[in-house]
Amino acid sequence: MDYLNENINMLMLDLEEKLGERANHVKSEFSLIRAGRVNTGIVERVMVDYFGTPTPIKNLANISCADSRTVVINLWDTAIIRETSRALENANLGANPIDDGRIIRMIFPQLTAERRKELVKQVKQIAENGKVSMRNDRRAALDNLKKIVKEEKLSEDDQLLIEKDVQKLLDTYISSLDNLLSKKEVDILEV
Repeated sequence: MDYLNENINMLMLDLEEKLGERANHVKSEFSLIRAGRVNTGIVERVMVDYFGTPTPIKNLANISCADSRTVVINLWDTAIIRETSRALENANLGANPIDDGRIIRMIFPQLTAERRKELVKQVKQIAENGKVSMRNDRRAALDNLKKIVKEEKLSEDDQLLIEKDVQKLLDTYISSLDNLLSKKEVDILEV
């Protein structure tokens, strides 16, 4: 019986870990989408050719927001300012980099109502993809549960209780994703 409990606990811990990873992925994707204010996350993942090695800008510079529309990139090694500007242009972030030989500034235009609606659709799609992934994780956990039930001769009542626990866990994570989505929508639509 201890072996069975260990298998069930491992199943639940594994599911919770996967759901947490999905939620964190959605959060990181949300951080890349500009709402009313720009944030440094918009440029942090842009890859720069740093002497033959693709490197994220966040590893090469101090990145800050000068105001609600301007991102300032202060490179530690000014020898790569041209490569960095080119990488930012190619990333197509919605603003062109302006470099003065030491610092790169990116001034983002105000979002139009139409662009805000597009961003809301994009955020909803990201959240939906996250939910689908979470549901797939639930399905995999339930398949594993069926294997455990066959091997260990678990009663149907116990199986149903565990399935309910799996569903409760999924519902908790989906609810937190919905809350995150509604906050991001408000952020985007706020003028």
